[in-house]
Amino acid sequence: MQKLDKAFYEREDVVKIAKQLIGKVLVTNFDGVITSGRIVETEAYNGAVDKASHAYNNRRTKRTEIMFGEGGNAYVYLCYGIHHLFNVVTNIKDVPHAVLIRAVEPLEGIDTMLERMKKTKLDFSIGRGPGNVSKALGIATHHTGNTLFGKDIYIADDGVKIPTKNIIASPRIGVDYAAEDAALPYRFYLRNNGYVSGKKQI
Repeated sequence: MQKLDKAFYEREDVVKIAKQLIGKVLVTNFDGVITSGRIVETEAYNGAVDKASHAYNNRRTKRTEIMFGEGGNAYVYLCYGIHHLFNVVTNIKDVPHAVLIRAVEPLEGIDTMLERMKKTKLDFSIGRGPGNVSKALGIATHHTGNTLFGKDIYIADDGVKIPTKNIIASPRIGVDYAAEDAALPYRFYLRNNGYVSGKKQI
């Protein structure tokens, strides 16, 4: 597997990056315990001009400051006080773009994932939905700021090619507060994959 490099993350088009992350492999390696999953659902957040983004209108807070850093870092935030949501920071410094990883299909370390999720057998809930992505892969808010070029957390290309026709675009989930931006087709998912969360097109 080849780790995605800085050039991949520092491009201007966060929507294109979100689409191209479908099929890539998200890997964690904590204390020698490796878990990984193929990314099957993402959402793009287009920074200062996107009303759904935490950084809309260049809003800078202690939480969002990492979004204004260089592309290729992890942004992990807490949702509803319980779910740790993993995002990839993209673009260059001071342009706060990010991609939320909404779902993965488990690949390596499934026994560890089951243990983390307190389950005894594999089912579609392992890695379905952004909270479960982090739970299965052992990612938490203290990983915010981690580089994606080290060994702890990274995304790699294992050579699997996803036909463009199998990647579906739709509006994002849970962003009704974003007015007209809620309708933007910034969510991408793999057609007919059971690990995809939310509504799917037939």
